[in-house]
Parts: sequence; structure tokens; C-alpha cells
Amino acid sequence: MTNIVFYLLSLLGLVFLLLAILWLIIPLITGLPWVPSQSRRIHRALQMADIQPGDVVYDLGAGDGRVLIAAARDFHARAVGIEISPVHCLITYLRACFSGVRHEITIHQGNFYRADISTADVVFIYAISKYSAKLRPILETQLKSGARVVTISSDMNGWQPDKIDSHELIFLYHMPPKPGNIETFLLQQSTVR
Repeated sequence: MTNIVFYLLSLLGLVFLLLAILWLIIPLITGLPWVPSQSRRIHRALQMADIQPGDVVYDLGAGDGRVLIAAARDFHARAVGIEISPVHCLITYLRACFSGVRHEITIHQGNFYRADISTADVVFIYAISKYSAKLRPILETQLKSGARVVTISSDMNGWQPDKIDSHELIFLYHMPPKPGNIETFLLQQSTVR
């Protein structure tokens, strides 16, 4: 009996060690560290995107599923996450189950640069400029007219935002995007007043 317990505990320890290694290694390989968003920023971003019940919201780099859960629970959206880390996918799945919105959330383990996001009404991105620039052509070719892109901390350089929350550093864009940048947005806003 003690041998069985020992083997089970050893197996559990190995699984835990493997998950910990994946947690650390994947961000090093991809160059995309997990940085959790604050709840107030998530809610503000989702409000700015004017999410309606039934909208399909994609979170590219879904992390622990905070955005997905907020979109499903608070905005009654259908939430889809793309996350490269299997550990984060598992965490998202468990959090969705405990939040009572499991049937409104889908999590895909994979690289969001290769994902089909054509059904999205809203795309949520929390990434640095280097990765946002690589996403721009994907968003331009896959998203339908009228879809919204909301970013936290980094703008989509080359696109003029439709709305900015400068306090929370959130940028909203509508597809197809207007050419420009933050400066053209601010210039346009100053001439309107």
C-alpha cells in the first residue's frame, strides 16, 4: 500500500514539475511572457468595444482566461481564446468551469498568428508593439467590416484609433481601420473641438 502511495505521489510530483517547466519555458521560446490584465482595464476595454449579447469575442494570448470570463459573464458574449501555453489553457478551462460560463467559452491551444479569427466581432489584444505590428496584416485580411479591435498598452501603429482611454492606455479600432496613428487621432480630436 505504501508503495502505491509513493508511486502516486511521485507521479503527481512529476506532473507538477512538467507543468512548472512548461509555465517557464514556453514564454522564453515564444518571447511572449504572460502578463495578467487588471480587471478594471479588462472591463473598460470590453465596454469601449461595445460588446453586445451574442457577439463573438476573441482574446489573442488568452493567458488565464480573465478576458474570456468577463466577456461571457458580464457581456453575455461568446468568448474564444487562443493561447500557446497548455498550462494556461488548462487554467482557463478550470476558471471557466468555476465561473459558471464554461459553455460560453472556447479555448484553443495554439499560435494566434496561425488562428482563424474570421468569425470575431471583437478581438482583444494585450501585447507589445512588436507583436501588434505582426498581427496587423492578419487582422486586416481576416476580420469582417465592422469588427472591433481593442488593445491594451500598445497601439496598432499604422492605424488611427477610433477611441482612446489615455488613463488606462486602451485603444479601439473598427475594421477596416483608418490609416494613421495616435497623432492623427489627437490632431483630429483637437480640430473637432
